Amino acid sequence: MARAVDLRRLERILDGFRTLRLLVVGDVMLDEYLWGDVDRISPEAPVPVVHVTRESMDLGGAGNVVRNVVALGASCRFCGIVGDDGAGQRVIDLLKDLGVDVAGVVQVAGRPTTRKTRVEARSQQMLRFDRETDEPIGADAARELLAAVRNALPGSDGVILEDYGKGLLQPNVRRGIMKEAARVGLPVTVDPKDHVASFKGADLVKPNQREVEALTGIRIRNRDDLLRAVARMRRSLGGADVVVTRGGDGMTIFEGSAEPRDVPIAQSEVYDVQGAGDTSIAALTLARLAGANLHQAAILANAAAGVVVGKLGTATASLDEIRALLPAAVAAASGGGRKR
Repeated sequence: MARAVDLRRLERILDGFRTLRLLVVGDVMLDEYLWGDVDRISPEAPVPVVHVTRESMDLGGAGNVVRNVVALGASCRFCGIVGDDGAGQRVIDLLKDLGVDVAGVVQVAGRPTTRKTRVEARSQQMLRFDRETDEPIGADAARELLAAVRNALPGSDGVILEDYGKGLLQPNVRRGIMKEAARVGLPVTVDPKDHVASFKGADLVKPNQREVEALTGIRIRNRDDLLRAVARMRRSLGGADVVVTRGGDGMTIFEGSAEPRDVPIAQSEVYDVQGAGDTSIAALTLARLAGANLHQAAILANAAAGVVVGKLGTATASLDEIRALLPAAVAAASGGGRKR
């Protein structure tokens, strides 16, 4: 039988977000957008001609996690690496615009800031250009980053590690951050890319289903495959709680020794799934710190993700937008039980 979900309890948890302060560490990106219309094919080649009507820039990657933390009402510090270039300075300026402490942003000469340029027309992405490196950061940059993390931990309520595989969270850096967080008793949430064993000691790990396959080497074709893969991953992590995001199927949660549980998502119109994982990890982490159990946190995160997939581009969810979707999220989750 599905367990009852208290809507008012979820709303009180949301209210608690405003008292929290998170430290986000990870691969930051500059997301550039060229927005326009298409009404003809180029005479030079069989490609559409996009008439650009406006341009915009947003923080992406770990920067989008920061944006979502702030949009959810919490305070945020950020530690990461950018290049000593115009894109890196733009990242710093965008963080400052959010009111985020940027003392932990390390600028590395000769290393390009990760920059992704998307061409959007007719409510869809036409093309993307990536300018980046995934080379591991050097020893000097790693030491400077760990010192910045050490300085940023006091006064924080929790840590999010956001790994996009761009060379920042290499194993020695991960272990260093985990050691420092454990020293001051702060819970750590991780969005992993590879080698989860070096995140041992994390409080919560949030991969998507495709990442679970890559992390464990187990192809997931059914629920039994998913349970077997996550069990293998949890052994490497020392038993951390796990949330697997599964797109339109919502989430499957693994909390302590409890039976795994599916948390379906309410059906909503999807325009763009970009950045939904960043929204989910921000909401999951804040909800847990505000007193939610993992099931309650997953419902709130599903509602937050439901907000952002209804928007174009890298988007965020506000507390009011989440409240508006909560009844539908609760209804979907209440009928979810342990099926599939």
